[in-house]
Amino acid sequence: MEAKGTALVTGASRGIGRATAIALAERGFDVVATMRDPAAGEGLSEEGGGRVRVQRLDVNDPASIVLPVDLRVLVNNAGVEDDNLPLETMPSEIWRKLFETNVFGLVEVTKNAVPLMRARGGGVICNVTSSSILAPVPFLGAYRASKAAVGAIGESLQAEVAQFGIRVVEIMPGPIETDMLAASDRPAGAIADEPYRALAEMMWASRQNIRDAYTPAPEAARRIVDAILDDDGPLRYGCDDMSEGMLEGWRMVASDDAWLRPMFDAFSISS
Repeated sequence: MEAKGTALVTGASRGIGRATAIALAERGFDVVATMRDPAAGEGLSEEGGGRVRVQRLDVNDPASIVLPVDLRVLVNNAGVEDDNLPLETMPSEIWRKLFETNVFGLVEVTKNAVPLMRARGGGVICNVTSSSILAPVPFLGAYRASKAAVGAIGESLQAEVAQFGIRVVEIMPGPIETDMLAASDRPAGAIADEPYRALAEMMWASRQNIRDAYTPAPEAARRIVDAILDDDGPLRYGCDDMSEGMLEGWRMVASDDAWLRPMFDAFSISS
């Protein structure tokens, strides 16, 4: 894909979304950086060299989903997470909250984008999920399920829209230096549940070992834009060394069990 035309990024007020909006502008796109509160986008136009326009868009408010008619790139980045709890104690309303934004909101935006791209002969739909999909991380079941749903949707969507010249890309970030990562820098909420306390403590200790692998958001954004522009690339990409390594390992194993078994063993607590 040639880096020109209009790109729209959801959840662009901070983190990966903001960095990606800036990176797209630096490559030559005119960018619509969307967010629930446009005041949070202060300074984005300047950071994007005057090629970034801030617009309100809440993926949970269909009336706010207004996309440019000349849309060539859509980056579905808006997403939320919540307390990391065991499945047996995770409230149903939290499951619904995660799916409402991470899945149903993304679908609503994408439904509006497809006919616009089809009318103009093609484009790229880029869905930001998570490399945690590839690992059976305890207490992330609800979040991982929402992101895995997006992965499955993207596969079917690619089969549907390739005929229109539309390419689907899935980005699976690892630990990227964002406000969301900083907010999660604490033991999982499961640590308060006695049956799961030891496992939660072990997971918190293991997190200390990956801090050197944190990747700055601008570097992740550079790799995301590279993926968007890579016409002959795969469906799934990482955007940091850890996620790229996980994807490479996942692609090399003979079966799901061969990939997952070592991690199940690593996450186990001896009785």
